[in-house]
Amino acid sequence: MGPLYGSALRRGDPLEAVYPDGRRMPVPVDSWRGPLVPGDRSILDRCVGPTLDVGCGPGRITAALQDHGLSVLGIDTDDTAVRLARDAGALAVHCDVFGHVPCAGRWSTVLLVDGNIGIGGAPLVLLRRVAALSTPEGRLLVEVEGPSKRSSLVELRLATGARVSAPFRWARLAVHDAGAVAALAGLRVEQLWEEADRWFVALRAG
Repeated sequence: MGPLYGSALRRGDPLEAVYPDGRRMPVPVDSWRGPLVPGDRSILDRCVGPTLDVGCGPGRITAALQDHGLSVLGIDTDDTAVRLARDAGALAVHCDVFGHVPCAGRWSTVLLVDGNIGIGGAPLVLLRRVAALSTPEGRLLVEVEGPSKRSSLVELRLATGARVSAPFRWARLAVHDAGAVAALAGLRVEQLWEEADRWFVALRAG
């Protein structure tokens, strides 16, 4: 996401997502930088075996899983995020989910939380990729938008004060579209749940 994202993680600068129509929405950096937030436990409780946290950010989930005794690796493309995750006690590496990922094909659980289903702006492509990173019997745990929201593909910029980033593609996947997109990726919805006004799906090959 670029230097503005890294600076916000490091210093807690207010960060906004700027939409093509000029709307600005706050990016919840503080919740990513802090301890577990409501809804996180429902994800942790469903992680089994070696777990890959895609887009781990500063390591909130990765570190908590490690504290619970799971073998877990966080990956992120932002150097600051990886450094903060390591400072939090998590095992994290700098890499792109679409590039070389350690232990590809051997992860029992793969996480896409905190909106990370939006990475690359193509949920179908991303789901196919993370499915390839998991074992044949592995499970993907994905946070999606609630039933009142719509799936969308947008070109966003990040902003803090007068500083604005270069544009990047991002997507949102609504819960009512998750099954259809998963099916196109060769996956099925094993479970759907809501916790603390957050919505999640568990996907398996099917």
